[in-house]
Amino acid sequence: MFDKQIMISKEEALPGRDNPILESGQHFVNHTDLTMPPAKSCQQILLGLGCFWGAERLFWSIPGVVSTSVGYAGGYTPNPTYEEVCSGQTGHTEIVRVIFDPSKVSLVAILQVFWEKHDPTQGMRQGNDRGTQYRSAIYTYSDEQMITVKESQTAYQQLLAQSGKPFITTEIASAGPYYLAEEYHQQYLAKNPNGYCGIGGTGVCFPPQND
Repeated sequence: MFDKQIMISKEEALPGRDNPILESGQHFVNHTDLTMPPAKSCQQILLGLGCFWGAERLFWSIPGVVSTSVGYAGGYTPNPTYEEVCSGQTGHTEIVRVIFDPSKVSLVAILQVFWEKHDPTQGMRQGNDRGTQYRSAIYTYSDEQMITVKESQTAYQQLLAQSGKPFITTEIASAGPYYLAEEYHQQYLAKNPNGYCGIGGTGVCFPPQND
């Protein structure tokens, strides 16, 4: 039987398709274009916190965040469907893309939300959601972002250890392709306020910042 908590190999992954699943769309909350690249004054980062419905809601209301969207990254299958990702046969994890203006909100402030609002020690699951598509992940777009992410990981790991928590299992890597998820997933909890949200943190607060 196929174990969805074991990462599939590139050779075994589903073939996917050439065309994007979502070619156009507007953010349900702030009306930005979901398919547009970040403006030159902005940055983007990809964050995986488990089920992306609840994860996306954590970020779209942060002052300085220009836009958010949900999709798939970290795997092999091009332009996968939600069902394919949930099968565990694409290698992708569920991702929130956060586009932000660094003159208004720091990457550290965004990472504080990331670390505090889910459990980054659970490997290939998040709470009761099990499978490689629920793994914790951060995918960066620059060397500077990578340094900041690694520093934040070290700081948070120290606090987790002091609280008797396990080691962080978050996958941290340079960003590869990001594939937008189907329209009905975008800003799901704004459209469905009583919808499922499996996000839950460790109860350990991120170190206070001066930025």
